[in-house]
Amino acid sequence: MKLLFELPEIESIVLKNNIGEGERVLYCVPFDFHEEKRVSGYMVFTEKKIYKILVTDLLATYELSHLSGFTVDVMLGVCGFYAKNDGVSTLLCQFISGRNLARYSVMVAACERLASGDLQLVESNEPESYCPKCGRPFVKNTQICPFCQSKTEVYKKLFAMTKGLRFMMIFPLIVTAVALMIRFIVPFFQKTAINEYITNSGRSDDYMTHFLLIIAAIVTFDLISRILNVIKSRLSAIAGNRFIRMMRTLLFEKIQMLSMSSISQKSAGDLMGRISSDVVVVQDFITNQLPNYFSYLLSFIVALILLLCLNPLMCLFVFVPMPFVIFVIIKLRGHFHMKIMHRWRKRQKINRYLQDVISGIRVVKSFGNEEREIDSYVESNEEYFDRDMDTCMYFDTLFPVLSFVLKLGSFMILGFGNYLLFGGGLLVGDLNQYTTYANIAYEPLMQITQIPRVLSNFITSLSKVLEILEEEPEIYDANIPKHNKIKGDVSIKNVYFGYDSYNPVLKDVSVEIKQGEMIGIVGHSGCGKTTLINMLMRLYDPNEGSITIDGIDLRDMSQESLRSQIGVVLQETHLFAGSVRDNIRYAKPYATNEEIIAAARTANAHDFIMNLPEGYNTMVGEKGFSLSGGERQRIAIARALIHDPRILILDEATAALDTETEKLIQDAINKMTEGRTTFAIAHRLSTLRNADKILVLDHGRVKEYGTHVELLEKKGIYYKLVMAQAQAALGEKQ
Repeated sequence: MKLLFELPEIESIVLKNNIGEGERVLYCVPFDFHEEKRVSGYMVFTEKKIYKILVTDLLATYELSHLSGFTVDVMLGVCGFYAKNDGVSTLLCQFISGRNLARYSVMVAACERLASGDLQLVESNEPESYCPKCGRPFVKNTQICPFCQSKTEVYKKLFAMTKGLRFMMIFPLIVTAVALMIRFIVPFFQKTAINEYITNSGRSDDYMTHFLLIIAAIVTFDLISRILNVIKSRLSAIAGNRFIRMMRTLLFEKIQMLSMSSISQKSAGDLMGRISSDVVVVQDFITNQLPNYFSYLLSFIVALILLLCLNPLMCLFVFVPMPFVIFVIIKLRGHFHMKIMHRWRKRQKINRYLQDVISGIRVVKSFGNEEREIDSYVESNEEYFDRDMDTCMYFDTLFPVLSFVLKLGSFMILGFGNYLLFGGGLLVGDLNQYTTYANIAYEPLMQITQIPRVLSNFITSLSKVLEILEEEPEIYDANIPKHNKIKGDVSIKNVYFGYDSYNPVLKDVSVEIKQGEMIGIVGHSGCGKTTLINMLMRLYDPNEGSITIDGIDLRDMSQESLRSQIGVVLQETHLFAGSVRDNIRYAKPYATNEEIIAAARTANAHDFIMNLPEGYNTMVGEKGFSLSGGERQRIAIARALIHDPRILILDEATAALDTETEKLIQDAINKMTEGRTTFAIAHRLSTLRNADKILVLDHGRVKEYGTHVELLEKKGIYYKLVMAQAQAALGEKQ
């Protein structure tokens, strides 16, 4: 991320007239909001001062030695860069949220260093998130600007993806060329038939034989042309299906590789739309539209050459309407793309809504909101319908008009040809041949009016596919990742992390865990408990600090190796549509029946499974909702146990369950934790009494760490939490 912008000429002069002798410019960052107005100013940072420059004015100068406590405050649409100036909170500058937010978050750390006298420069490897040309945001984790990306680059990327399918895609083009040659031969036979046999009164003895031969030739060529079209269609279908299979596989593989932060910002409906609908649009363009446009281009060129050879004067009529049509298309092409883009967004909105409501249908029915959801869907559908109708009406009105304008040239050719015919300067067969070639030439010209619509559809869908394929995962393996067998010693050192760089969730977290220990993690909601265990699974990497297992940094370990040795039981248990057996062996696909049953017994799940209609072969339904919460939780425990994890993570595994079910699950958990390093987040603190150590987090920091008894004796945060729960339990009994 750029932290040293080059000052424009006027601002450079202002700085030069005010900067102290010997001062070096270390950072220069723009700000774009001042006194309720959009502006274009700069904050210049030297070793001693901060200069606030707006065009010709030096708005303020701050002595770094008087500043401390630098912060970034996010407000509604605008952010503020603050510092304490001699102990008084001072707004240094304001900027529109988004574009420079991450930049100023880095400057907080940089200014803290400068204020303390440390002149070591802070560098940011975070890439720019906004397009330098138009100022719009890039697609997350890419350098793609949907508005400025080069269409040539898009086509190059698409061509690269067709490797292995190119012969099957090029062969239909060859077939098209052959079929086109036949198409131009047929009018010659038609001319001969008309001039020499139909309109010619002098007939020889073998008149009928020759005429029938010409008719047979026309029929034969037509038959060959149709056979070639069948071959082309079949090859295009094969190539298209293979392309769809390849693209969908690539997309699915890439989605699996994306980071959690990226996946969480995309809806399942949106991703499904890109895999299904957008890939089909791209495939249709490559295997159907592209060969057609090749045919149109080739037929236009050949027809134009033949028309010039037959009658150069009449050929000029082909070009008369073209300048107007081309001018209109070029003028409106941006408008075409925006209309297609808006329609795509409305369609994706419906996909997201459908996925959201259908996946949460139990909640909808629980609150009796069926009618409300129907109304909401109807409203979204109406929005898409209106946008689609607007787009269709626009294209279906404009393009027929342009087609008619193009057709005027054909009318001119027909009129001039008949004038020559009546004057004896042209035979009927010649006119028929010429008008046939003219119609062949006009066919591709008529398609020019459809090209913007087809291209806009194609570019929109392809760009959405490429957004996924080109997104860089935030979490990736080292060049030579380590595949170590985990023992279970975990070290967390000075870890800072925030889902947004300017808003850290974990702050300077450090803790040492020995092999086989059970660590309880407690704290108020939002203190960073789940974030910490997500980092242990390396769903996120620390912004600062490190997490090591057996002395090896997680970033040096293979993700597959790490997660295959970690067992996870979450509060929100997700079971896949399939049998109980399939769900238990999900963590170990080739587990034997004996291993599955052993894991189920340890999880106290075997007995209830055997009481199901088909035992282990019982289908659990969508997300396992045919089972109770406790049954789903025990299957999840069996799933976590079956691959014998060296580290176990329990996130509220016994929350919101009845006492009897909780006891069964707690017994299963006690069996699970034997000999394993365990991290447990528990809503009910009584379940952590047997933990070796308890980690207390408060606002992202480690406030307490020790045994249950030690923390009670301290009478700190943990003591208050235990007392509050005990009081609440007492109130429930009364």
